[in-house]
Amino acid sequence: MRLHHVGVAVRDLDAAIREHEARGLKLAHREVVASQKVEVAFVGEGPWIELLVGTDPQSPVSKFLDTRGPGQHHLAFAVQDIAAELSKEKAAGRAPIDAAPRPGAWGHRVAFLHPRDHGGVLIELVQEPL
Repeated sequence: MRLHHVGVAVRDLDAAIREHEARGLKLAHREVVASQKVEVAFVGEGPWIELLVGTDPQSPVSKFLDTRGPGQHHLAFAVQDIAAELSKEKAAGRAPIDAAPRPGAWGHRVAFLHPRDHGGVLIELVQEPL
């Protein structure tokens, strides 16, 4: 596994993009992921910083912002075979948040692992398109 990106929850996506561009990081990709009720922007050249904002008050990111405020949301790791990684998690007695991979941003397949099993850190597994 290698670090793919760091997810950071923000309240204003445009302002956060401008802030990172002022540091010399370029916008690499931006999209709405309707299935996750979130809009994301990846800045940098990889590993990226993924800026996230909820598009619905009930989205997990909106709830995160309401309870914790802006800041680091998750760490994402690139994997070759996301289904195999989820099987390893289950075999080790850890219950992933996602039982199966789902479509994520940028054409990736993703799955999240519960913070209780990973030192309090929300982990995202990312399989890039083949």
